Amino acid sequence: MENARILVVEDDPDGRRSLVEAVADTGATVHAAATGDEGVRLFREKGADVVISDLVLPDRDGLSVLEEIARVDRRIPVLIITAYGSVETAVRAMRSGAYDYITKPLDLDELQAKLARAVETSRLRSKVDELQESMRLRYTASAMVAQSPAMREVLRQIEALAATNATVFISGESGTGKELVARALHVDGIRANGPFIAVNCGAFAESLLESELFGHEKGSFTGAVRQHKGAFERADGGTLFLDEIGDAPKSVQVKLLRVLEEREIVRVGGQESFRVDVRLISASNRDLEAMVKAGEFREDLMYRLKVVSLHVPPLRERREDIRPLADRFIAAACEEHGRHVESVAPSFYEKLEAFDWPGNVRQLRNVVEAAVIMSPSPGLDAGSIRFAGKPNASVAGETLTTPENMTFADIEREVLVQTLRRLGGNRTLTAEKLGLSRRTVQRKIQEYGLPY
Repeated sequence: MENARILVVEDDPDGRRSLVEAVADTGATVHAAATGDEGVRLFREKGADVVISDLVLPDRDGLSVLEEIARVDRRIPVLIITAYGSVETAVRAMRSGAYDYITKPLDLDELQAKLARAVETSRLRSKVDELQESMRLRYTASAMVAQSPAMREVLRQIEALAATNATVFISGESGTGKELVARALHVDGIRANGPFIAVNCGAFAESLLESELFGHEKGSFTGAVRQHKGAFERADGGTLFLDEIGDAPKSVQVKLLRVLEEREIVRVGGQESFRVDVRLISASNRDLEAMVKAGEFREDLMYRLKVVSLHVPPLRERREDIRPLADRFIAAACEEHGRHVESVAPSFYEKLEAFDWPGNVRQLRNVVEAAVIMSPSPGLDAGSIRFAGKPNASVAGETLTTPENMTFADIEREVLVQTLRRLGGNRTLTAEKLGLSRRTVQRKIQEYGLPY
């Protein structure tokens, strides 16, 4: 427990001395107080990783000290010492938020063992808070690049919506950053301390998607060897983001509508329904209204999802963002791959800004990362940029010919491979370009054993 800071609050001089000596023997730094008020003052001034307080003090009881400590920092474990050792006293302390309790006369081995666990708990709580703060800073709307008027409008809408529980639908092409917008709505909102769960509806087969969203009971189907909590349960108290909602099959759409209307779910194979408190954010790169007209998406569900709509513009409509995004991706690539870029020529940015970016921000990131990795010098210029191929590029008068002895399956496989390669392995964009569903592309990738 080296470097741990322990605060002892004990009015009895002999008891306080014994406690200080026992704690100091663990290698921790100890501060001691004779009254509750003094203990609270020391905590405010010097802080502590763990507080040990007697239950009975001359000015206030230990539970009052516990409450004051919690008001300052709820992460700090408090051990309560009681001379009575009754079950009622222990229960009262634990219900008030005490980490643990110790009875007099003190067993020093027990004290040090419980103290060690409390110190570890304190450090873990601090690490969790640091990670949460790091995630918040990473995904907050203020961290998004928004030099263009179009993206500044997106940020304005995020700011207006974040502090609400409104159901939000995010539209935009693949790679524009729809999930980043959803995360910003979460971390900047009133549910920031709750979980953020993301599910891509196009990444699961129909039966698996139902289980992933709503959970299943043990034995409900072959392979269901234990109860599984679905995304709605895991997101309780927080935000559930359903990406590519347009790919959800009709059977799942019906259940989603019921959840949105009743705020209750039933696990697959279950009979009991129970309430969930979830803010739903969904997104799609497909036109839901066109899907409704084609009979592919439920109209009533679309209206439930589109309580508020937010559109993320494609990168070609916000070219002012390309340069700052490129700078961010250069820095990230240098850090991740141990590269060093000393200069970036204007021609580098000009070439990036002249491209239409069918894969949007995701494609820009991949191109910039490749330029950093493959550049033979510490400087980047237009020659550092390599596009894998421009979609829809063709030569006038060129006709399609196929090699002899090539089956239709061979041709299909080659078209799929070339499209995936050209679009950096992006399955969603590949599906769009080939006029297929994302699920079909995934099935073909597995069928041909492709490394994407």
